[in-house]
Amino acid sequence: MEPYRTVCTSFLLSMLLLAVFIRLQAQPTEPINYDEAKVPVYTLPALLKTTTNQTVHDKSTWEKQRRPEIIRLFEENVYGKMPRPYDQLTYSVTHEDANAMAGKATLKEVLIEVVNHAKSVKINLVLFVPNQPKKPVPAFLLINNRGKDNTDPTRAQKSEFWPAEMVIDSGYAVAAFHVSDLAPDDSVRYVNGVLQLYPDRLTANNGMRAIGAWAWGASRVLDYLEKDASIDAKRVAIVGHSRGGKASLWAAAEDTRFAICITNCSGNTGAALSHRRFGETISRINTTFPHWFANNYKTFNNNEDALPLDQHMLLAAIAPRPLYATNASKDLWADPTGTFLALKQAERVYALYGLTPRLPASPPAINQPIINSPIGYHNREGEHNLTAYDWRHFIQFANLHFRSKPIRYKKAP
Repeated sequence: MEPYRTVCTSFLLSMLLLAVFIRLQAQPTEPINYDEAKVPVYTLPALLKTTTNQTVHDKSTWEKQRRPEIIRLFEENVYGKMPRPYDQLTYSVTHEDANAMAGKATLKEVLIEVVNHAKSVKINLVLFVPNQPKKPVPAFLLINNRGKDNTDPTRAQKSEFWPAEMVIDSGYAVAAFHVSDLAPDDSVRYVNGVLQLYPDRLTANNGMRAIGAWAWGASRVLDYLEKDASIDAKRVAIVGHSRGGKASLWAAAEDTRFAICITNCSGNTGAALSHRRFGETISRINTTFPHWFANNYKTFNNNEDALPLDQHMLLAAIAPRPLYATNASKDLWADPTGTFLALKQAERVYALYGLTPRLPASPPAINQPIINSPIGYHNREGEHNLTAYDWRHFIQFANLHFRSKPIRYKKAP
């Protein structure tokens, strides 16, 4: 038996080394551009012109014609088409503690199960609700792409990535689910989740992959929150960091029930413009993470000029709902300037709704957040991460927009 184990171990080690070698060989070889002077001349796809070349002058034309066109473009070319039907959706509270956080909150661990064609996917939701309010409260929902210990329901481990106590103390519920429940973040195992319910999506070049699966899962969690009497489901902010921030944008674009969208350091195919070819590029993201996006997206590797869309169009699809995007000063890979430029482009759609964002003409200084605006932004000092600094400003942004009376914005200086 021992020689057999030795042979098996050697074989598995050899296969692992081969996989690593293949992955390294597959890495794109084009140089990384961190120099603004080397950003190529580019033309962004028109935001306010329909495919029939009609100029969009009002929100009605935007909502009925241009926005649906943009969603279809992203479905076909980037994130894949999100499946809608399922046979059954059930919820069960597997654990509840009314004295969590020293009595400040009620913990609910909820199992959300979706069944389709006799197969199921199970989403494990961690939810804390403040005990003090006697009426339904708004909530922050995090798409957790880091370790599950970041959203530890026992609070034995605490993390700035999900500072649940800070959110509870601010009067909000705070919830999270892990991406692995929907699609493991792995180029082979990503199929072991939602896509088992929709096998036709696996063979379609416009079929959703991991990012789409995570966004799909966020909507299923919102389905549950609509049933929870302690939550004001009309005031739920979807939050994601990095790859989770790409998913939060797509979730909010696809599902307008999300009241606020927060995308943190989401970079390429998140909030940053791809046409700039600054930091991470389409080729690099598709090669390193081939399981994130629809197969059709790979046709734009090293071919950004042919891309019939860019992320300013996705940001605009969030309008008129509040949108908050971030960057970090040492995270040039996520292209802070490209993110800010995309937000500036999206302002034009918010203007159709009579909302004038207060973003300055050029990117603000480090640690100078823009809060009093339908489009919020900050570039935080530090590394690629989701921190307490970020969450403090997300809460301030929500405080502004979740008031009972609508905010009347002044014209930007």
